Amino acid sequence: MTQNQFQGPGGAPSSDGGPAIGIDVGGTKIAAGLVDGGGRVLERTVRLTPRPAGDPASEEMKAEAVEAAVVAVVQELGASAPDAPVGVGAAGWMDRSGREVLFSPHLAWRNEPLQERLESALGRPVVLTNDADAAAWAEWRFGAARDESHVVCLTLGTGIGGATIVDGRIQRGRFGVAGEFGHQTIVPGGHRCACGNRGCWEQYASGNALGREGRGLVEAGSPVAHALRAAVDDDAALVTGALVTRLAEEGDPACRDLIEEMGQWLGLGIANLAAVLDPGVFVIGGGLGSASTALLETAERSYRRSLSGRGYRPFARVAQAELGADAGLIGAADLARARRT
Repeated sequence: MTQNQFQGPGGAPSSDGGPAIGIDVGGTKIAAGLVDGGGRVLERTVRLTPRPAGDPASEEMKAEAVEAAVVAVVQELGASAPDAPVGVGAAGWMDRSGREVLFSPHLAWRNEPLQERLESALGRPVVLTNDADAAAWAEWRFGAARDESHVVCLTLGTGIGGATIVDGRIQRGRFGVAGEFGHQTIVPGGHRCACGNRGCWEQYASGNALGREGRGLVEAGSPVAHALRAAVDDDAALVTGALVTRLAEEGDPACRDLIEEMGQWLGLGIANLAAVLDPGVFVIGGGLGSASTALLETAERSYRRSLSGRGYRPFARVAQAELGADAGLIGAADLARARRT
């Protein structure tokens, strides 16, 4: 059974399938938890993601070190649940079989047979999935998208991650790499993106984009950005999207303007997705999506102004994700449980 076929009675796996271990592998940390059938995290552990020491070319060693860290957290959590299956969510492209990481931008995995390697090391069944897919599954099963048949989840962080669930199935596309919503071209010839193209949506509606705009104000010595300039002592390199968001939430007018502008871009991209996918709900999560209520309010207004055929079709709900930073590990654990049941 492939990852876009995980389905139980009524479109959802049974909630009494016993505990499972979920792991969310990120570029900076590995978060893991023992999760029960109701989506509750019973035990948890966090480790820093291993990085090459000294030699930046030691990518193979880095990949092996990450796998060893995953094995270690499973052994730690698995002591109280020796039969628990394991779900691993990581940023990157997975093949449709769920056996191999084709490419992971932050983890040095290139055509890596990760499922086989982990199952061999652990002696447990392992489900491998994209981190955005795992987070979306968790929100559909236990969070903001419960009881919704057509779901689009957006994860706003450094970039924009995405996933779609239709009738209890993760939609991964013909080659398994669907959901790269952040790389729709929204401004032809616009800002250069790390993917190699210009004008990608995530260059206008992500944490990186927010930080870039904030740094521009500081570099220009803008008097309207006095609070932002004071927060970093006029050192533009210290400006981040998280800082801009915090100051906006505290009421700083300049940072609120940046959030407003970003929300307009976010809403425009959501309208594009609605025209293609027609979901019942957009769930907005990730570090940035969870931190700013004003961003989501602006995005929803922009979406409603930009939707094609508005006035003659229903609007999808725009909802803030409910599971926070645990969504990825909860979803990965539940997908592992679904394969077992």
